[in-house]
Amino acid sequence: MALLATGKKLLREIEQSGAIAIQAPLEGGFEGRYIRRLRASGYEVVHMTARGLGDLSAYLMGIHGVRPAHLGKKNMDQSAVGDVYYLPPILSYRLESLPPKSKKSKGVLLWLIEGHILSRPELEYLATLPSLDSRIKVVVEVGGDRTFSWQPLGKMLGAA
Repeated sequence: MALLATGKKLLREIEQSGAIAIQAPLEGGFEGRYIRRLRASGYEVVHMTARGLGDLSAYLMGIHGVRPAHLGKKNMDQSAVGDVYYLPPILSYRLESLPPKSKKSKGVLLWLIEGHILSRPELEYLATLPSLDSRIKVVVEVGGDRTFSWQPLGKMLGAA
């Protein structure tokens, strides 16, 4: 690995396959460099963890309800579990806020860390997500390795 990676191969692979699985050294550092290069090439990067996402399709593309922790407090007129707050979808909201027909903006790239905890159906959904909207690209960190490496997410699922 060169001292300063240009990220052109990674960018080409993301644009060809739409969703890739990466393995990065556990000491970190490479992700930030590649994210910076992806932002410079025109992608809006949504960097988040896979832990606690719940239903991926609802969380990423649909309005979803959440219940905050009740912390032992109860409302007498409400149920014991608390109120439901509805949040906008993460990716759909970002896609709507992109400037229309801008040559500089290529779309939204979802970068998920700790992707090793996702189940096979969740990974399959992430692999098909770019086919639902061509402006969405997905990068999932699926494990650690000595070098920074990647492969298409569909190819990784086929091999497993």
